[in-house]
Amino acid sequence: MTLIQSFTEGQEVTGFYLLKTAMVKQTNSTPPKDYLDLVLADASGEISAKFWDASAADKETFFAPMLVKVRGVVQLYRERLQFKVNKIRPATDEDGYNITDFVRSAPVPPNDLVYAIKTAAYTIQDTEIQMIIDHCLNKIGDKLMHYPAAKGMHHAFYAGLAYHIVRMLELAEFICKQRPFLNRDLLVAGIILHDIAKTEELTAELGIVSEYSFTGKLLGHIPLAASWVTEAAMTIGADVNSEKIVLLQHMILSHHNLPEWGSSVLPQIPEALALHLIDQMDAKLQAAEDAISMMPSTDDWSAPVRALENKSFYRAKGNE
Repeated sequence: MTLIQSFTEGQEVTGFYLLKTAMVKQTNSTPPKDYLDLVLADASGEISAKFWDASAADKETFFAPMLVKVRGVVQLYRERLQFKVNKIRPATDEDGYNITDFVRSAPVPPNDLVYAIKTAAYTIQDTEIQMIIDHCLNKIGDKLMHYPAAKGMHHAFYAGLAYHIVRMLELAEFICKQRPFLNRDLLVAGIILHDIAKTEELTAELGIVSEYSFTGKLLGHIPLAASWVTEAAMTIGADVNSEKIVLLQHMILSHHNLPEWGSSVLPQIPEALALHLIDQMDAKLQAAEDAISMMPSTDDWSAPVRALENKSFYRAKGNE
């Protein structure tokens, strides 16, 4: 099977790929003609694809995510590779492929990631904070095993949310040792809880976000997570107006830093500032890593990265 990362201009390809997105669009011709605007993916990367000759039946057949067999040619469009689909069909059981083999996932097994998160929670010395985390983790069930952290900005892959949390916890351990004035309990709890309500904000399958949920569109993961802390506090009989609970909510509500980035308030305690900076560092480094690792093997520069001010990144020869 030819990996997407190894596609080159002019190459004819026949193979099985994950249909990550599928939208019906119209050409600019007169009269306009419907076509399928697709994104094909495998574990090595993804590529924009066009199926210009889509029939009415095709438009009813292809929905993401699903495994498909395609035949077509790799083309160059606006200095980026694009795949022209000449033929496409859904994969069948007889093809012998499993869709999970084509899904990009965290480089650490989900079981290990969830175990690391729960282990970190148990190291929190404050019993009430630990119980609040337990309540929120129980609320989301097994979603940490597979949920992405975002639709496309960062950690947008299978178990990406858990991977993001674990990487942040690792950074926090170093920072707490370097800056012992920080309240470790509060920072660890904030890291575990800051994005936990993305499991309700996003509708995802196989690590791929199909849409924002009704609740996600109207409320968003930040207010949702803060409300879960209130719910947990009431459940365990804690004072919802205590300093401890208010500070924990502040960590969540301020972790995007600025109102235009989604925060209700600015970080006003050192732990909230640390949470924001750790979150930004991990998210932006992951976006850079994704851009480099998913580049076509023939390219030196990545596509512009929206999460990093639309900058392109150069792959140094030593990083190949």
